[in-house]
Amino acid sequence: MTTPPPPPPPPGLRERKKRATREALREAALRLAVERGPDRVRVEDIAEAAGVSPRTYNNYFASREQAIASAVTGDREARVAAAVAARPEGARLADAVTEAVVEQYTRDGEREQRALLLITSRPALRDAFLGTTAGIELPLAEVIAARLGDGGAHTARVLAASVAAAVRVALEGWLRPTRHAPAGEGRDAGGLVVPSGALPDRLREALAPLAPAFDAAEGRTRS
Repeated sequence: MTTPPPPPPPPGLRERKKRATREALREAALRLAVERGPDRVRVEDIAEAAGVSPRTYNNYFASREQAIASAVTGDREARVAAAVAARPEGARLADAVTEAVVEQYTRDGEREQRALLLITSRPALRDAFLGTTAGIELPLAEVIAARLGDGGAHTARVLAASVAAAVRVALEGWLRPTRHAPAGEGRDAGGLVVPSGALPDRLREALAPLAPAFDAAEGRTRS
């Protein structure tokens, strides 16, 4: 039986400051985008509202779209990994990953809902939002590797990358412009996107083909 990894040490002062700065930038980006509209917000405006320099801003985000999209994703990547790690040790790994992803991608508060409304109306914001799925890979790979034990690091990276790709596929389908939207909605790449279908169902459907690979990896670990 694989011994679960010890809990990580609490973050130090430097890490806490970095997290606080990132959160301030997210909050400022979303607030200004809601007040002015995303197209009227500059990186300099976000940096000033968060109390940092544009140079500091660039250490965290490459564009205003990334900062706004980050307001809806938050630290979701770490939360997905933490949710998998919190599952009982005997739980099937495929189920643990699926439920963790569904749980973290469908628990949105008021701030996330406001950000999602903006994201569905701007192609650049949708692209930035979809790009955040790549962040799942590294933290999730660490948790999967811990479950698989010695020699499972490579397999864990492959599985985690596959999960990130599956989540992106699910979100792309969910945010696809509808052909039957009312006039002015979803009519072209710049129109409003109407999320279609239940997101939990789309996520489970996209992740289902990965279950045999997870089962095979767990089987090799047990043997």
